[in-house]
Amino acid sequence: MTTRKYKEMVEARTRETLQKWSEQSAVEEKDIYRFLHNLKGTSGTVGLDAVEAFSGNALLYFSDDNPRGWTEAEWGDYLYPLLELFGEPEITGAVPPQIPGIALSHGNIHQQYEILIIDDDVELVAFLRESLERKSYYVSIALSAGRGLKLFYETKPDLILLDILLPDRSGIDVLNQIIGKAKKERIPIIIISGEHSKDVQKYAYSLGVMDYVQKPVDIDLFLVLIKNRFELKKEWQESIIVDELTGAFNRKYFNQTMKQLLSDFRRTGRTFSLALLDLDHFKLVNDTYGHLVGDEVLQTFSELVKQSIRTEDTFCRYGGEEFALFMPNTPAEQALLVMERIQQSFAANAFQAKRESFQVTFSCGVTEVTEVEQNADRLVEEADQALYASKYNGRNQTKLYSKELMIQRETPLNVIIVDDDPLIRRIVTGNFSSWQPGNNTRIKVASYADGALFLESDWYAPEEKYIILLDGVMPEIDGLEVLEKIRSSYPEVNILVIMLTGRNNQRDIIHALQMGADDYVIKPFHLPELLIRIERLAHRFLF
Repeated sequence: MTTRKYKEMVEARTRETLQKWSEQSAVEEKDIYRFLHNLKGTSGTVGLDAVEAFSGNALLYFSDDNPRGWTEAEWGDYLYPLLELFGEPEITGAVPPQIPGIALSHGNIHQQYEILIIDDDVELVAFLRESLERKSYYVSIALSAGRGLKLFYETKPDLILLDILLPDRSGIDVLNQIIGKAKKERIPIIIISGEHSKDVQKYAYSLGVMDYVQKPVDIDLFLVLIKNRFELKKEWQESIIVDELTGAFNRKYFNQTMKQLLSDFRRTGRTFSLALLDLDHFKLVNDTYGHLVGDEVLQTFSELVKQSIRTEDTFCRYGGEEFALFMPNTPAEQALLVMERIQQSFAANAFQAKRESFQVTFSCGVTEVTEVEQNADRLVEEADQALYASKYNGRNQTKLYSKELMIQRETPLNVIIVDDDPLIRRIVTGNFSSWQPGNNTRIKVASYADGALFLESDWYAPEEKYIILLDGVMPEIDGLEVLEKIRSSYPEVNILVIMLTGRNNQRDIIHALQMGADDYVIKPFHLPELLIRIERLAHRFLF
């Protein structure tokens, strides 16, 4: 279905609604508000810019909680001019969403630097996010220290913007907690604060922050500063080949080794095997015992593997709790035996925390270079499929890749849209019905017309994961009420929530983020941008 078709559907629905209302003695003001609210979001999304602008202006004259009845003579002055806007030339310079022929990346997100903002000044945060995302950065927001620490440990941002004054604890306390790990991971920290004290600035610099930016912010200088710091970070990354936390080689060296081994294979025919290793239930270790204990587990694991392999083998930290091992002159069957031996040794290791002992295991997938398959990306994909076969079959084991290997992800990913606008639901579900985010993850898509239907449905299964797109304004139950019930009744670890809102009231955004929303998108949104944002959140779950 083309963009033009969606525009025609919006026009048809608008004419149908106004015709229906013209036959009624009166229409409640809250219904007019919801109609304009939905029309504003939908028309902007499908590229009807003039309709979007008109609807936004008309919204100012109506309230979403007023039951007052409006006659046709009253509401007609506001709404009938809408009909003249359909088919009008669209505003030049606007980039219409590409609906629905959007090719999702199937597991390969376009590389973006991720910035974590920890600041409770929501107006500034919203402005910074919009400005940074225009420069193709991805921005996560935390309005409190607690939320900021959680996102720091879970998402591993590329740069942190940290305020000194936070509602639950001092930004200096946050800085003291994360600076060591940030230095090891080479994550620059920039203080951005209204606190101008020279002593505070000196102390922050002494702890290891890269910059101290005073509010109010000159956005032009600020954006140049951010670009400069990422260029410096890139130079850091290119100058090192060892992951400081674990002592394993890093992703850069992984790529170099892969290139060298493939070149050697093509020249001499010498085979090699690639193993991908992933610690089982590692997030549970962090959640139960803390991230310092999690770091200890990673370091112990890395040291054990390095002691168990040959000099010619290459052990790399591939990302997070995932590692890779190159074994030259080693066929896959022999590599399997090596990995099983390492698994037995690591599973026997006892860790101590909170006056108790616990064990950690890892799963592994192995593939071997062949005459047929000499592509680096394909070799990684094969090892990855074998790895997830190990996960699916019970963990703490190694699987060899084969063409007959059937992969089913253990935890399906559900994408749920809760919105009273049927066109938005149709657009979103249509684009995700065939999405494959990588590693053959099974996607299930569902939609609900209002919050009450969603909450009353049997939507939740403990073993599955969810990304919920939740409209902020809906009849019967407001989106914020739905969010509150989600966060109070279900484990947060399995559910990510994106609020969709056309409201300009920043207090609603604050409330949603404080209640546990993971992100928000202001209607109207461009669909490709929304889909990329959802895919990135999915990778927080799956990789």
